[in-house]
Amino acid sequence: MTDTPKRESIYQPTQEGVLFPVLPKFDNPADERLHRKQRLVGACRAFALEGFDYGFAGHLTVRDPERPELYWTNPMCVHFAQVKLSNLILVDHTGKVIEGDYAVNRAGFVLHAAVHEAHPDIISMCHAHTVYGTAFASLGRPLDPISQDAAAFFEDHVVIRSEAGQVAVEEKAGLKVADWFKGVKAAIHQNHGLLTASRHSIEAAAFWFIALERCCKQQMIVEATGITPLMVPPDKSRYSREHVGSEYIGWLHFQTIWNHLVHTQPDMFD
Repeated sequence: MTDTPKRESIYQPTQEGVLFPVLPKFDNPADERLHRKQRLVGACRAFALEGFDYGFAGHLTVRDPERPELYWTNPMCVHFAQVKLSNLILVDHTGKVIEGDYAVNRAGFVLHAAVHEAHPDIISMCHAHTVYGTAFASLGRPLDPISQDAAAFFEDHVVIRSEAGQVAVEEKAGLKVADWFKGVKAAIHQNHGLLTASRHSIEAAAFWFIALERCCKQQMIVEATGITPLMVPPDKSRYSREHVGSEYIGWLHFQTIWNHLVHTQPDMFD
């Protein structure tokens, strides 16, 4: 793994010789596969830290770099905190487990497989039944730019009203959700919850899911005061989205979480 010289953000230091995360570059598919699988495990552990578990609900996926028609995902009925390299499963678009010992979550197959198949550029997806995201999704409305954090999603998320409230186990439901993921990183599925997708990395998809849940919580707290919050103007929202809402920034944010997990949860790599 070597560093890439491309400058991706204003947050990258101009001073040489200081410690700062760098994007990985791979010499072969095997190394990239291991990297993606490790970060998928890390994303699951991050979801556990955030309390995003709800029984067997919740699924995260990342494409295999050599076989893009297949994706790695967390195993059915294994808590996010117990996901590790050895129990990940590899699944095809029909829901067949190609590698691994566990079954696949049917809802995960329907939604994720449809989006992955419809959008070959999407590398990773995340979904979980969270408290605030699910509550906010019942409103059937987009997130407002009430802060710099929320502005990261300005004109970069959609509200999906089709199949609202239905159990997502039918293939047609997944196809309808897939139609909405054109050029956006997040979706609020009415009466269901939040979904994020990344064309960059599992790290970006996972962080933006965590951020979106947080923003939903913040907006409901503010609105509970009964006072209408002030909005970030559209031009400033777009500027914030460009500089704090990019795929790279999502990846960069996740590095803090990853470093913490590596030091505190070494069993991830079992």
